[in-house]
Amino acid sequence: MQTVETTGVVLALVMTAAALGWCLSISRIPQVVGPMLVDLAGNPLVFLLIVNLLLLFVGCFMEALAAMLILIPILTPAAAQFGIDPIQFGLIFVLNLMIGTITPPVGKSGPSMPPRSGWAGSMSRAIVPWLMPLLAVLVVATLWPPLTTWLPNLVMGR
Repeated sequence: MQTVETTGVVLALVMTAAALGWCLSISRIPQVVGPMLVDLAGNPLVFLLIVNLLLLFVGCFMEALAAMLILIPILTPAAAQFGIDPIQFGLIFVLNLMIGTITPPVGKSGPSMPPRSGWAGSMSRAIVPWLMPLLAVLVVATLWPPLTTWLPNLVMGR
């Protein structure tokens, strides 16, 4: 029963995100927001910093799949304008949302524990040792593209 409930919630989120994505594309918001982000950022590193902060925040409160369905059509064209490799951008996208998913206040991927006094504080302290290496990998993947592209380039013969 718990699996059915969880699957139903995820499917409802995906369905809502898909409908919102359709509305965004019909209203041409990605075509408007993309150039605004490019103008605001000015260079690829500032753009990636903005994307990292946005996705970490969104990942804390939203299901990763729903966030992807909504934000990929908006952010990918701007990344392409900066010449950011799609493989690197995809990895940064997924890594950010994964880190956000385990982070309080929601911490959807954390252990299932009944709410009690001091639970959020103890959960935050328990996550910190795992969060630091993940954030370090995110910083390295953001600043050094060959880390994420060397293997796909090797396999695809680029």
